[in-house]
Amino acid sequence: MGNVFGTAVKRREDPELITGKGRYTDDLTLPGMLHAAIVRSPHAHARITGIDVGRAAAAPGVVAVYTGQDIADSEAGGVVPVGWLLPNLKTPAHPILAVDTVRYVGDGVAVVLAEERYQARDAAELVAVEYEPLDATVDAKGATAEGQPQIHEEAPRNIAFDWELGDKTSADAAFEGAAHVASIDLRNNRIVPFAIEPRAALASYEDKKGLTLWMTSQNPHVHRLLMSLASINLPEHKIRVIAPEVGGGFGSKIHHYPDEAIVSWCAMNVGRPVKWVATRSETNMTDAHGRDHVTHAELALDGDGKILGLRVETYAALGSYLSTFAPSVPTYLHGTLMSGQYDMPAIHIRVIGSFTNTAPVDAVRGAGRPEATYLVERLMDLAAIETGLDPAEIRRRNFVPADAFPYQTQVALAYDSGDYPTALDKALANAGYDELRAEQAARRERGDAKLLGIGICSYIEACGIAPSAVVGSLGAQAGLYESAKVRVHPTGSVTVYTGSSAHGQGHETTFAQIVADRLGVPMENVDIIHGDTEEVQFGMGTYGSRSAAVGGSAIAGSLEKIIAKGAKIAAHLLEVADTDLEFSDNAWSVKGSPDKTVAWGDVCLQAYLAHNMPEGIEPGLEETTFYDPANFTYPFGTHIAVVEVDSETGEIEILRYIAVDDCGEQINPMIVEGQVHGGIAYGIGQALWEEAVYNDHGQLLTSTLLDYALPKAHNLPSFELDHTVTPCPHNPLGVKGIGEAGTIAAPVTMVNAVVDALRPFGVTHLDMPLEPEKVWRAMQNGEDA
Repeated sequence: MGNVFGTAVKRREDPELITGKGRYTDDLTLPGMLHAAIVRSPHAHARITGIDVGRAAAAPGVVAVYTGQDIADSEAGGVVPVGWLLPNLKTPAHPILAVDTVRYVGDGVAVVLAEERYQARDAAELVAVEYEPLDATVDAKGATAEGQPQIHEEAPRNIAFDWELGDKTSADAAFEGAAHVASIDLRNNRIVPFAIEPRAALASYEDKKGLTLWMTSQNPHVHRLLMSLASINLPEHKIRVIAPEVGGGFGSKIHHYPDEAIVSWCAMNVGRPVKWVATRSETNMTDAHGRDHVTHAELALDGDGKILGLRVETYAALGSYLSTFAPSVPTYLHGTLMSGQYDMPAIHIRVIGSFTNTAPVDAVRGAGRPEATYLVERLMDLAAIETGLDPAEIRRRNFVPADAFPYQTQVALAYDSGDYPTALDKALANAGYDELRAEQAARRERGDAKLLGIGICSYIEACGIAPSAVVGSLGAQAGLYESAKVRVHPTGSVTVYTGSSAHGQGHETTFAQIVADRLGVPMENVDIIHGDTEEVQFGMGTYGSRSAAVGGSAIAGSLEKIIAKGAKIAAHLLEVADTDLEFSDNAWSVKGSPDKTVAWGDVCLQAYLAHNMPEGIEPGLEETTFYDPANFTYPFGTHIAVVEVDSETGEIEILRYIAVDDCGEQINPMIVEGQVHGGIAYGIGQALWEEAVYNDHGQLLTSTLLDYALPKAHNLPSFELDHTVTPCPHNPLGVKGIGEAGTIAAPVTMVNAVVDALRPFGVTHLDMPLEPEKVWRAMQNGEDA
């Protein structure tokens, strides 16, 4: 075999991107192309009483103006479908353009098509929409109160679902005999995904070929399926979706939005290609947001600090409409990780999903896992205070032991592998934990103005959601397998067609490493094709840290089939049984007789010449695998943050950030480190600066970069990264996933560190983001905020 698996190969994608040769959706131009501008509601909740498009239609360069009524009157479905269902879930229709009622600021009401982009935008301002404003409701919990404005008639009190998991009786009993109870009320702040490339779509329609849609997609086949099912009146095979270079996603480009359906409908109606590219403010208003939970939780412990039970009640804002996978995020992706890394004998969770007059909420980097980890790990720090134990010690006492795997949690999931104490111990050693605690004690005794805080988080996540039959029983409206077709050419070079769709992860490098390692061919002889529904057989896309564990395993499966077929051809040429052969160093050889070999290139050529093939073996060398995992994968780790808080200003400085992650086997350690770096930065952003803020009238106050603070390089220290390796036992690569680990761990690691610094002031909790004024006021008042 080769030796590139596990090595830090430079990313093959980067030269084109850093030299400006990459082609993103907005770089594409077609003959006769029009530009679309979508007229969006300035009101969070209002009835549409009239639309006058006359001035807009007469504006220079304008070719057409369409309203929601035009789409409703056509044969198109005109609605955005929901991709995950729950029992008794309320699923009000989501029109691609509003017809009679708008339900959030940014809801589309009309679309203008013009020869030039700025002609379309100028004309959009001339569309006169008459509104009858209605009261709005924006709070996840408050929206469910009696007397709040009703957003959808189908959902009384704005409740989309009321979901429970675990055994309430057992959980309640655990609290009756508890020696200690840690409780918390918290809000997990709403965030904007903020991919560097705004969403965009370019649609072209021809009667014979059908619709071709270039778009910023993380899962082109899923978008094609959902478009065909409900949004436009075309069979699936008449829709081709292409994701060219995609500038990040963080989950925001998983979902099916009205916009790509609007553009497609317009192209079909006007008979010319149509392009739409969101502005940054438009992106912030209409991309599916993340988080926005209001939670009360309690943790019961015995006298030795061992966990007895957990109770959780969460109100999860869903926004104005159900986005594609929104129902799954606060339920199955959130509730099923409430056991954390710990042996919890009893757990009960209740989640109420609420409609609000805000942008829809869906999966954003981590998707339920950051929210679960934040809650569990905040409770662990509070439990340490209640019991008088060190935060590291209380975690150690409650870890699932390394010899207890597979471990069945009380919330459905069965963890397949793990070694949590080792990751904790390595992180503590790397941080110099005892020395840090000694320094903290000395500072407190001296009364230093700069307060030292140390935060710990021991996280677990579930990646590669599967198997399909299980997620289907839980409400998923699609399978969660992945596919890979491996085509070996007569000269021995290889093309891989993968259903995983890259948008910055490095698939073209890591997938080529898998092929080169298994077949022994040079990486430069391996091409990776993705992101095109006409070229790729079918695929579920890229999200949930699934690409290596599911997409990579599908490739490995096809490679094994290639090797097996090649062995039959080689055995025929050597006149031995294929079971007598072994494959290594790019050749088949007879076991025990290494001089009797057939080279890779000879077998590949013979497969296509077919002059001397074994009986019953077809010519060609091409195999396809649809890999459906047996279980989730479970990456884990421990992160530690060391911060300094200025007691006079509330300013926070991150002195150090230490991470020890276990993602199983690493295909490319450099890419793994890059993913961890990005994830930590993303998580720190939520902890310290980021928040999507709506006022009581449903106006988004943070729609621009002037108002929405993102982390910058100078805000962050050099991260100190390390890892342990616990291979996944049920996939052929032993990999688990790493793209979201930093985002899951960092928010609560930072909050635990800052709250730890403020302990002398009696502060036990602060909600994110930890703005200096909030921190300063907490110190002045000596209470939580």
